[in-house]
Amino acid sequence: MRHWVSMFDYEPRELAELVTLARRLKAGETGDEAAALRGRILVMVFFNPSLRTRTSFEAAMLRYGGHSICLNVGGDTWQLEHRDGVVMDGAAAEHIREAAPVLSRYGDALAVRTFAALKNAAEDAADLVIRSFARHATVPVINMESAAEHPCQGLADWMTVDEKLSGTRGRRFVVTWAPQAKGLPMAVPHSAVLAAAAAGMNVTVAHPPGYELNAGILDRAASWCQGAGATFNVTHDQRAACRQADALYVKSWGSTALYGQPDEQKASFRRYADWMVTPDHIGPRTIMLHCLPVRRNVVIADGALDDPRCVVVDQAENRMWTQAAILSRVLSPTK
Repeated sequence: MRHWVSMFDYEPRELAELVTLARRLKAGETGDEAAALRGRILVMVFFNPSLRTRTSFEAAMLRYGGHSICLNVGGDTWQLEHRDGVVMDGAAAEHIREAAPVLSRYGDALAVRTFAALKNAAEDAADLVIRSFARHATVPVINMESAAEHPCQGLADWMTVDEKLSGTRGRRFVVTWAPQAKGLPMAVPHSAVLAAAAAGMNVTVAHPPGYELNAGILDRAASWCQGAGATFNVTHDQRAACRQADALYVKSWGSTALYGQPDEQKASFRRYADWMVTPDHIGPRTIMLHCLPVRRNVVIADGALDDPRCVVVDQAENRMWTQAAILSRVLSPTK
């Protein structure tokens, strides 16, 4: 049994094989891989809202003859506790120690979505909720976005660049920070950077001072870039970075220095409002990506989102194909 919890658990070669499989599935080459989903049940547990993630997983399961069950924690199911040794006299009525093995009896895989708390950077990096599910489940666990990573999104990002630019190796992939209306987690930019590095792209991360990503994530990405003969850089010069991009990834995230300080975080976003991406940031042969949802005219201007160089809808579609590939791998008895 192998989980899909973190890209750290996979080698770049294995990740590339998943992208190749996703492209084959999209082309209609279903074969034995798609058969792994037939008659299977995926149990999805959401601690947070979703549009693309839930729909794309359900569509992948249905498309290849499987079924999915969706549970919303605190909505149509109990609040869940993940900490060990606590006195459960608060809102949580059930512990993951019981919930994960029980749900494992009902389905062939568990998929979990849980966001960062944005209170303690070390706790977010430890990814305690998703790892608690992985520890106590008896079937494969799939990360539908956690406190630290969004590996499904990262694989779809890789696939989209591969399609649009006819390959990834040696391409210039730039992740640019953008302002927001509230603090957001770092899971998406973390996985975008890891995926781009695993794909052999030259990676640049542009952000204002104080918006550093997790050092462990950046170290792994830099190592993968080096192994592929590519470069890895971090800069505070957004304009210069964007001008060099073949693929421009726009994403907002909060500052760890401002965790628990919403007013100060909002003031910081206003101070860097000129980091909003406009058509001027996109080169003539650049493609622009964003994971969605996106706040128009806060994160990205209308003119950039409506530009033909923007590929966010194709990117969202590719969530379904890459997740079908992931499901095929974790559900295949030979993998």
